[in-house]
Amino acid sequence: MENVEEIRNGAQTLVYIIRAAVDSASTTFVTQPSANLQVGFVVYPRGGEIAPHVHLPLQRTTTGTAEFLLVKKGRCLIDVYDSEKRLVATRELHTGDVMLMLAGGHAFRMLDDTVLLEVKQGPYTGLQEKERF
Repeated sequence: MENVEEIRNGAQTLVYIIRAAVDSASTTFVTQPSANLQVGFVVYPRGGEIAPHVHLPLQRTTTGTAEFLLVKKGRCLIDVYDSEKRLVATRELHTGDVMLMLAGGHAFRMLDDTVLLEVKQGPYTGLQEKERF
């Protein structure tokens, strides 16, 4: 998909970067079905509807924490690291861009005043959930 970049380390997907300019004419998921957080575009025509529904309480088991960030305002650099804490890539993110972290590590350097909207798996355990390096 144009304007979507998958940053990999060998066979492992570390990060998806979805640019604000991405356009999808039909329902398309960016992530693979096996990813522990699913991201995609769901497209409906004018007048389309989504029927009322609830999501069933399925038990799922995941390892790690997937993280979704939307650059609500500003501009920053993201450094993407593999599981051994080696730098794999650096990318500039702008207002409207999205980063989906599935594995490895990351760091951010703000180039402008920046607001990030973050979504990550919960619940928050209160335990040490990060290792800084």
